[in-house]
Amino acid sequence: MWNEPSPSDLAKIPKPYSTEKIPLMEKMIYGHFFIGESDWYVAEYNPADRVYFGYAILNQDYQNAEWGYFAHDELAAIRVGGIEVDRDLHWTPTKAGSIEDILRGNGL
Repeated sequence: MWNEPSPSDLAKIPKPYSTEKIPLMEKMIYGHFFIGESDWYVAEYNPADRVYFGYAILNQDYQNAEWGYFAHDELAAIRVGGIEVDRDLHWTPTKAGSIEDILRGNGL
């Protein structure tokens, strides 16, 4: 994976279930991974098993985009034509409801 998040970057992401009482569109998104037309937005992170909770849009399929879990190791293993998943180094924590891709995936 290009631009692997550092331990200090990962420590800034809330732990699992710590945001469960926050409505989905109000959750803060702390990170963004992407490759081609696929995007993963990170709301929580479990350091014990290196799994994220967030929103995934695969191949711009907004109809089937969804909230759920995705493993860091699985993202790191993805290669498309020799290109690896990248991390948005310029990402600023943003509410999910302010992210155009997430709004579009939720029909908003």
